[in-house]
Amino acid sequence: MEKKTEICQKLLTGERALFQGHDLMLKDTIFDDGESPLKESHDVDLDGCMFKWKYPLWYAKNILVRNSTWFEMGRAGVWYTDHITVEDSAIEAPKNFRRCSDVTLRNVSFANAAETLWSCRNVRMEQVMAKGDYFAMNCENMDVRNLTLYGNYSFDGAENVEIRHSRLLSKDSFWNSENVTVYDTFISGEYLGWNAKNLTLINCTVESLQGMCYIDNLVMKHCRLLNTTLAFEYSTVDAEIDSHIDSVLNPSGGVIRAKSIGELILERDKIDPEKTRITCTAEA
Repeated sequence: MEKKTEICQKLLTGERALFQGHDLMLKDTIFDDGESPLKESHDVDLDGCMFKWKYPLWYAKNILVRNSTWFEMGRAGVWYTDHITVEDSAIEAPKNFRRCSDVTLRNVSFANAAETLWSCRNVRMEQVMAKGDYFAMNCENMDVRNLTLYGNYSFDGAENVEIRHSRLLSKDSFWNSENVTVYDTFISGEYLGWNAKNLTLINCTVESLQGMCYIDNLVMKHCRLLNTTLAFEYSTVDAEIDSHIDSVLNPSGGVIRAKSIGELILERDKIDPEKTRITCTAEA
C-alpha cells in the first residue's frame, strides 16, 4: 500500500487545488476561494479540515472525513462519490451528497439539509441530525439509526429503507416509497406515506392529519396514533394500534385493530366496507 502524503495546517485556494489528488492525509487544512478542490481524488483522509467553497468532493473514491466542517458556501459538497465515511462533523451547506454510493454518516449534523442525500445508494446513518426539506429523496438501501429530522417531504421515492430509534418531524414523509420499515420511532407530519408500497411501522408513535392513505400494503404493529384523523383512506392495511384513533376514512381493505375509534367513515359509493375487518377492544 502506498504511503499517504501528509498535508497539515495549509490554506488551499484556487480552483481544483488538489485535483486528482490521491493517497493523501490532510489535517487541519482549509479549502477556500476556489471550486472543486478535491475533484476526482481518491484514497484521501481528512481530519479537522474546513470546506469554505463549493463542490469540494466530486467524482471521488475512498474518502474518510473526521472532525471536519462544511461551511455555508461549501454547498453541493459531495456528488458522484463512492465509498465515503464522514464522522463527528458539521455540515452547514445545503445540497450535499447526491448520486453517491456506499455512504456512512456517523455523528453528523446538517444545519441546512435542503435537497440533501438525493439518489444515493447503500447509505448508513447513525446519530445524524438534519434540518431541511426533501431529505433522502430517491435513495436506495438505507440503514438509519438515531436520526433526528426537521424537514418536510423526506424519503420521497426511497426504496429498501430501515429506520430505527429516530424522530421525524416531517410532513409528506415516505411518499412514493417502497419497502420501508420503521421501528421505535416518533413521526409527526401530515399526509404520511401517501402512494407508498410495503410500508411497515413497528412500535411507532404517529401524529398525522390524513396519514397512511393511498398505501399498498401498510403494516402497523403495536403503534400509537395521537391526534391522527382521516387515516387509512384507500389503503390496504394490517394495523394493530395500541391507542384510540380519532378517525378512520374509507380503507380499501384489510384489518384494523384499535382500542377505540372516534369516527369511522365508510362510504359505500367509494369503497366496499366488507373488505375491511375493524375491531375495537375498548370504549372510546
